[in-house]
Amino acid sequence: MTKLRLGVNIDHVATVRNARGSAYPDPVRAAKLAEEAGADGITAHLREDRRHISDADIDALMEALTAPLNLEMAATQEMQAIALRHRPHAVCLVPEKREERTTEGGLDVAREENRLAHFIAPLADAGARVSLFIGADARQVEAAARIGAAVVELHTGAYCDLHHEGRLAERDDELARLREMAALAESLDLEVHAGHGLTYETVAPVAAIPEVAELNIGHFLIGEALFRGLGPAIEEMRRLMDEARA
Repeated sequence: MTKLRLGVNIDHVATVRNARGSAYPDPVRAAKLAEEAGADGITAHLREDRRHISDADIDALMEALTAPLNLEMAATQEMQAIALRHRPHAVCLVPEKREERTTEGGLDVAREENRLAHFIAPLADAGARVSLFIGADARQVEAAARIGAAVVELHTGAYCDLHHEGRLAERDDELARLREMAALAESLDLEVHAGHGLTYETVAPVAAIPEVAELNIGHFLIGEALFRGLGPAIEEMRRLMDEARA
Protein backbone atom coordinates (compact mmCIF):
# COMPACT_ATOMS: atom_id res chain seq x y z
CA MET A 1 0.00 0.00 0.00
CA THR A 2 1.35 3.42 -0.96
CA LYS A 3 2.40 5.91 1.69
CA LEU A 4 -0.40 8.23 2.78
CA ARG A 5 0.47 11.91 2.31
CA LEU A 6 -0.19 14.56 4.95
CA GLY A 7 -1.10 18.10 3.98
CA VAL A 8 -0.95 20.59 6.86
CA ASN A 9 -3.31 23.56 6.75
CA ILE A 10 -1.72 26.66 8.29
CA ASP A 11 -4.78 28.97 8.11
CA HIS A 12 -5.18 29.33 11.84
CA VAL A 13 -1.65 30.50 12.44
CA ALA A 14 -2.84 33.51 10.45
CA THR A 15 -6.02 33.63 12.56
CA VAL A 16 -3.91 34.10 15.71
CA ARG A 17 -1.76 36.73 13.97
CA ASN A 18 -4.79 38.65 12.75
CA ALA A 19 -6.37 38.70 16.22
CA ARG A 20 -3.77 41.32 17.17
CA GLY A 21 -3.11 42.80 13.76
CA SER A 22 0.57 42.06 14.18
CA ALA A 23 3.19 40.41 12.00
CA TYR A 24 3.39 37.25 14.11
CA PRO A 25 2.96 34.34 14.31
CA ASP A 26 4.08 33.95 10.70
CA PRO A 27 2.21 31.33 8.62
CA VAL A 28 5.28 30.87 6.41
CA ARG A 29 7.39 29.96 9.43
CA ALA A 30 4.70 27.46 10.43
CA ALA A 31 4.72 26.00 6.92
CA LYS A 32 8.48 25.53 7.00
CA LEU A 33 8.26 23.85 10.42
CA ALA A 34 5.53 21.59 9.06
CA GLU A 35 7.79 20.59 6.17
CA GLU A 36 10.57 19.72 8.61
CA ALA A 37 8.16 17.66 10.74
CA GLY A 38 7.09 15.45 7.86
CA ALA A 39 4.27 17.27 6.06
CA ASP A 40 4.11 16.34 2.38
CA GLY A 41 2.33 19.56 1.43
CA ILE A 42 0.94 22.80 2.78
CA THR A 43 -2.69 23.91 2.48
CA ALA A 44 -3.84 27.53 2.74
CA HIS A 45 -7.39 28.83 2.23
CA LEU A 46 -7.56 32.31 0.74
CA ARG A 47 -11.06 33.41 1.70
CA GLU A 48 -13.06 36.18 0.05
CA ASP A 49 -13.04 38.18 3.31
CA ARG A 50 -9.31 37.43 4.01
CA ARG A 51 -10.18 36.49 7.60
CA HIS A 52 -6.93 34.56 8.05
CA ILE A 53 -4.63 33.91 5.07
CA SER A 54 -3.85 37.05 3.07
CA ASP A 55 -2.70 37.65 -0.50
CA ALA A 56 0.76 38.49 0.87
CA ASP A 57 0.84 35.10 2.64
CA ILE A 58 0.22 33.33 -0.66
CA ASP A 59 3.01 35.34 -2.30
CA ALA A 60 5.39 34.42 0.54
CA LEU A 61 4.39 30.74 0.61
CA MET A 62 4.93 30.36 -3.14
CA GLU A 63 8.42 31.83 -2.75
CA ALA A 64 9.47 29.98 0.41
CA LEU A 65 8.09 26.46 0.11
CA THR A 66 9.77 23.42 -1.31
CA ALA A 67 6.72 21.25 -0.53
CA PRO A 68 3.69 21.62 -2.82
CA LEU A 69 1.14 24.33 -2.00
CA ASN A 70 -2.54 23.40 -2.09
CA LEU A 71 -4.53 26.63 -2.51
CA GLU A 72 -8.06 26.28 -1.14
CA MET A 73 -10.52 28.76 -2.57
CA ALA A 74 -14.08 29.45 -3.63
CA ALA A 75 -15.02 29.12 -7.29
CA THR A 76 -15.05 32.86 -8.02
CA GLN A 77 -13.45 34.85 -10.81
CA GLU A 78 -11.26 36.73 -8.32
CA MET A 79 -9.84 33.49 -6.90
CA GLN A 80 -9.40 31.95 -10.33
CA ALA A 81 -7.30 34.95 -11.38
CA ILE A 82 -5.13 34.64 -8.25
CA ALA A 83 -4.60 30.92 -8.84
CA LEU A 84 -3.71 31.48 -12.50
CA ARG A 85 -1.18 34.13 -11.48
CA HIS A 86 0.52 31.98 -8.85
CA ARG A 87 0.07 28.54 -10.44
CA PRO A 88 0.24 26.49 -7.22
CA HIS A 89 0.72 22.74 -7.37
CA ALA A 90 -2.93 22.14 -6.48
CA VAL A 91 -6.18 24.08 -6.24
CA CYS A 92 -8.98 22.78 -4.02
CA LEU A 93 -12.39 24.32 -4.66
CA VAL A 94 -14.56 24.62 -1.56
CA PRO A 95 -17.98 26.13 -0.86
CA GLU A 96 -17.73 29.39 1.02
CA LYS A 97 -20.25 31.46 2.95
CA ARG A 98 -19.17 34.71 4.57
CA GLU A 99 -21.04 33.99 7.81
CA GLU A 100 -19.66 30.46 8.40
CA ARG A 101 -16.95 29.79 10.98
CA THR A 102 -15.42 27.05 8.86
CA THR A 103 -16.32 25.16 5.70
CA GLU A 104 -19.64 23.54 6.56
CA GLY A 105 -20.11 21.04 3.76
CA GLY A 106 -19.08 19.97 0.32
CA LEU A 107 -19.59 21.53 -3.08
CA ASP A 108 -22.80 20.70 -4.94
CA VAL A 109 -20.94 19.70 -8.09
CA ALA A 110 -23.98 17.92 -9.52
CA ARG A 111 -26.04 21.12 -9.41
CA GLU A 112 -23.24 23.37 -10.74
CA GLU A 113 -21.71 20.91 -13.16
CA ASN A 114 -21.62 23.17 -16.21
CA ARG A 115 -20.28 26.23 -14.35
CA LEU A 116 -17.60 24.27 -12.52
CA ALA A 117 -16.51 22.46 -15.68
CA HIS A 118 -15.78 25.81 -17.34
CA PHE A 119 -14.21 27.17 -14.15
CA ILE A 120 -11.67 24.38 -13.66
CA ALA A 121 -10.59 24.05 -17.31
CA PRO A 122 -8.14 27.01 -17.33
CA LEU A 123 -6.72 25.95 -13.96
CA ALA A 124 -6.01 22.46 -15.27
CA ASP A 125 -4.56 23.93 -18.46
CA ALA A 126 -2.20 26.01 -16.29
CA GLY A 127 -0.88 22.83 -14.65
CA ALA A 128 -2.76 22.87 -11.33
CA ARG A 129 -4.21 19.63 -9.99
CA VAL A 130 -7.82 20.60 -9.38
CA SER A 131 -9.54 19.07 -6.37
CA LEU A 132 -13.22 19.36 -5.46
CA PHE A 133 -14.21 19.26 -1.79
CA ILE A 134 -17.38 17.13 -1.60
CA GLY A 135 -19.50 15.12 0.78
CA ALA A 136 -19.61 11.33 0.64
CA ASP A 137 -22.30 11.25 -2.05
CA ALA A 138 -22.22 9.23 -5.28
CA ARG A 139 -23.89 12.02 -7.29
CA GLN A 140 -21.10 14.42 -6.36
CA VAL A 141 -18.31 11.92 -7.04
CA GLU A 142 -19.73 11.05 -10.46
CA ALA A 143 -20.22 14.72 -11.37
CA ALA A 144 -16.62 15.49 -10.36
CA ALA A 145 -15.40 12.79 -12.73
CA ARG A 146 -17.59 14.05 -15.57
CA ILE A 147 -16.26 17.62 -15.40
CA GLY A 148 -12.61 16.58 -15.48
CA ALA A 149 -11.42 17.12 -11.91
CA ALA A 150 -8.20 15.31 -11.03
CA VAL A 151 -9.01 14.85 -7.34
CA VAL A 152 -11.93 14.72 -4.93
CA GLU A 153 -11.44 15.54 -1.27
CA LEU A 154 -14.04 13.81 0.88
CA HIS A 155 -15.45 15.91 3.73
CA THR A 156 -14.80 14.02 6.99
CA GLY A 157 -16.47 16.63 9.22
CA ALA A 158 -19.72 14.70 9.74
CA TYR A 159 -17.81 11.54 10.70
CA CYS A 160 -15.67 13.48 13.21
CA ASP A 161 -18.62 15.35 14.70
CA LEU A 162 -20.59 12.13 15.21
CA HIS A 163 -17.58 10.55 16.91
CA HIS A 164 -17.10 13.42 19.34
CA GLU A 165 -20.85 13.54 20.08
CA GLY A 166 -20.78 9.84 20.97
CA ARG A 167 -23.25 8.90 18.21
CA LEU A 168 -21.23 5.84 17.33
CA ALA A 169 -23.70 3.91 15.15
CA GLU A 170 -24.22 7.00 12.97
CA ARG A 171 -20.47 7.59 12.95
CA ASP A 172 -19.88 4.08 11.65
CA ASP A 173 -22.49 4.58 8.94
CA GLU A 174 -20.74 7.78 7.83
CA LEU A 175 -17.38 6.01 7.83
CA ALA A 176 -18.88 3.28 5.65
CA ARG A 177 -20.09 5.97 3.22
CA LEU A 178 -16.60 7.48 3.12
CA ARG A 179 -15.14 4.06 2.31
CA GLU A 180 -17.73 3.41 -0.39
CA MET A 181 -17.24 6.81 -2.03
CA ALA A 182 -13.44 6.50 -1.93
CA ALA A 183 -13.74 3.22 -3.82
CA LEU A 184 -16.18 4.75 -6.32
CA ALA A 185 -13.92 7.75 -6.91
CA GLU A 186 -10.89 5.58 -7.57
CA SER A 187 -12.92 3.46 -10.00
CA LEU A 188 -13.63 6.69 -11.94
CA ASP A 189 -9.89 7.54 -12.09
CA LEU A 190 -10.13 10.28 -9.46
CA GLU A 191 -7.40 10.63 -6.85
CA VAL A 192 -8.95 10.59 -3.38
CA HIS A 193 -8.10 12.95 -0.53
CA ALA A 194 -9.95 13.45 2.76
CA GLY A 195 -10.07 16.04 5.51
CA HIS A 196 -11.94 18.32 7.91
CA GLY A 197 -12.13 17.90 11.66
CA LEU A 198 -9.67 15.02 11.92
CA THR A 199 -7.97 14.50 15.30
CA TYR A 200 -5.72 11.91 16.89
CA GLU A 201 -8.88 10.02 17.93
CA THR A 202 -10.52 9.98 14.50
CA VAL A 203 -7.69 9.82 11.98
CA ALA A 204 -6.86 6.10 11.98
CA PRO A 205 -10.07 4.71 10.37
CA VAL A 206 -9.86 7.29 7.57
CA ALA A 207 -6.12 6.76 7.11
CA ALA A 208 -6.81 3.03 6.74
CA ILE A 209 -9.08 3.54 3.69
CA PRO A 210 -6.79 2.17 0.96
CA GLU A 211 -7.97 4.50 -1.82
CA VAL A 212 -7.21 7.67 0.16
CA ALA A 213 -3.92 9.17 -1.02
CA GLU A 214 -3.78 12.30 1.17
CA LEU A 215 -5.23 13.74 4.36
CA ASN A 216 -5.45 17.49 4.89
CA ILE A 217 -5.47 18.50 8.57
CA GLY A 218 -5.14 21.94 10.09
CA HIS A 219 -7.20 23.28 12.97
CA PHE A 220 -6.54 20.36 15.31
CA LEU A 221 -2.79 20.45 14.68
CA ILE A 222 -2.54 24.19 15.29
CA GLY A 223 -4.49 23.76 18.53
CA GLU A 224 -2.39 20.79 19.63
CA ALA A 225 0.75 22.83 18.91
CA LEU A 226 -0.12 25.02 21.92
CA PHE A 227 0.64 22.03 24.14
CA ARG A 228 3.19 19.97 22.21
CA GLY A 229 4.77 22.39 19.77
CA LEU A 230 3.96 22.30 16.07
CA GLY A 231 6.67 19.86 15.05
CA PRO A 232 5.79 17.21 17.67
CA ALA A 233 2.05 17.64 16.99
CA ILE A 234 2.58 16.91 13.28
CA GLU A 235 5.00 14.06 14.00
CA GLU A 236 2.39 12.35 16.19
CA MET A 237 -0.27 12.70 13.49
CA ARG A 238 2.17 11.32 10.95
CA ARG A 239 2.88 8.35 13.24
CA LEU A 240 -0.81 7.56 13.69
CA MET A 241 -1.43 7.80 9.95
CA ASP A 242 1.48 5.53 9.12
CA GLU A 243 0.45 3.02 11.79
CA ALA A 244 -3.13 2.89 10.47
CA ARG A 245 -1.91 2.53 6.89
CA ALA A 246 0.49 -0.29 7.75
